[in-house]
Amino acid sequence: MTERTTEQGPAAGDGKLDAALIGADTSLLIVDDDAPFLRRLARAMETRGFSVDIAESVAEGIAKAKTRPPKHAVVDLRLGDGSGLDVIEAIRAKRDDTRIIMLTGYGNIATAVNAVKLGAVDYLAKPADADDIFAALVQRAGERAEPPENPMSADRVRWEHIQRVYEMCERNVSETARRLNMHRRTLQRILAKRAPK
Repeated sequence: MTERTTEQGPAAGDGKLDAALIGADTSLLIVDDDAPFLRRLARAMETRGFSVDIAESVAEGIAKAKTRPPKHAVVDLRLGDGSGLDVIEAIRAKRDDTRIIMLTGYGNIATAVNAVKLGAVDYLAKPADADDIFAALVQRAGERAEPPENPMSADRVRWEHIQRVYEMCERNVSETARRLNMHRRTLQRILAKRAPK
């Protein structure tokens, strides 16, 4: 069993091995509106040998995909100005060999199917670490991804989803409860508790 690598510094991976896995075209476009996550992931991918370009919106992602279509892409599903699926379409319109990984804050089977139909090769739930994203980007056709070492529990996935909807409703408990089809008091109890492991 190999040791899990961190996302910083030279210990992130063996440069020669990473370069061999990436291939000759090292271009990578990362599209995410979470600026701190975007910068951390960009640094982590650069240490692994990618030539990284970043975008913080659908519009910026589409523009960069049209001017310099990348060989690799990591695209967040939910962006402030729309859906990352539009960025996937723009990349595919220019280049059909791009390895695209879709990231999302919460799993959704219908969206995963749609992302794959549009050309994504993998679909990872946030918080995905740099190792998982790198492995998905360099995975060869027919290879099976290893299951995560520490997957989130069902309780944690539920809690993350509730928190996401709560934030989308601008922390309005009544509106969040209505959208989740949940009693307001039940939601308040969940929000008052610590996040499950």
